[in-house]
Amino acid sequence: MNTITCLIKNDHFYAIHKPENIPFHSLDEITKQSKESIHVEGIVSLAKKFLNDEDIYPVHRLDRMTSGLMIFARTAKANSELSSLFQDKKIEKYYLALSLQKPKKKQGAVIGDMTKGRSGSYLLKRSHENPAITRFFAHKLSLKNGDIWFYTLKPETGKTHQLRVALKSLASPILGDARYSGAAASRGYLHAYKLRFDLFGERYELIDPFFSGEEFSLQSLSLPETQDKLSQNESNDRLNISHPEHLSWPKASFILS
Repeated sequence: MNTITCLIKNDHFYAIHKPENIPFHSLDEITKQSKESIHVEGIVSLAKKFLNDEDIYPVHRLDRMTSGLMIFARTAKANSELSSLFQDKKIEKYYLALSLQKPKKKQGAVIGDMTKGRSGSYLLKRSHENPAITRFFAHKLSLKNGDIWFYTLKPETGKTHQLRVALKSLASPILGDARYSGAAASRGYLHAYKLRFDLFGERYELIDPFFSGEEFSLQSLSLPETQDKLSQNESNDRLNISHPEHLSWPKASFILS
C-alpha cells in the first residue's frame, strides 16, 4: 500500500501506515534526470494533512525507504510518555525485511558500534562502547520468482540505518537498498511491522500488515500453502507473522511480561 492509512486512533495517539520512499521532514532535492529542484513533502507534514490535525507530535522516526508503523502523539502528556518509552527502550519493536542473498547465519544478533563514513553510509565496528543491537531470525522462502530470505528483526537500540547495516554485515543486504549494496528492486524492502508497549495502564499491540511492492506482498505469506514452503532445513522457529514476540528470542532481549 502506497498511501497513508490511519491504523488506530484514540485519545492519546494516532498509529499510521507510512508508505515507502517518504522522508521524515519535507525537503528540496535535485532530480537525477533533469537536474531540477523538486519539493518532496515529508511524512510529518503529510500526516498532519491526512489526519486533519496540526497539533500532533512525532515520537519516533523511520528512514525514507522504510514503510510501516509510525506513532503520532495527540497530547503533550502522551508525547512525553511515549518519547520516554522509546528513549528508555521500553517498547518492543519488530521489523520485517527481505534479501536475495543467503546470510552468514540464520539467527542471532548483530552487535557493534556504528560510525558514519565519508559517503554518508554507516559502518559497523567491532567495538562495543555504545553498540547497536539487532536480533534476527532469517527464513528461506520459495516464491514464484525464486527463493528469498525473509527476516524478522528486533532492534533493541535505535541507531540511524541500524537494520540496514546489520543485514549488510550478514552479507545479506536488504532487497532494493542501493546504499548498502542490496539487489535492485522497486523499493527498499524494510518494514516497521509491530510495536508492543504499555501506556497509561493499558497494553498496546500494534501491527501494520501493509508490507508490499512489485516483488513481494506480505499478504501472500498468510496463506497456508506459503507456510509449507519454508525450507525443510530451517530451525524449529516457524515463521510467525502475527506474533513475532513468540519466536525464541534470547533471555537478554527485552520482552514485555
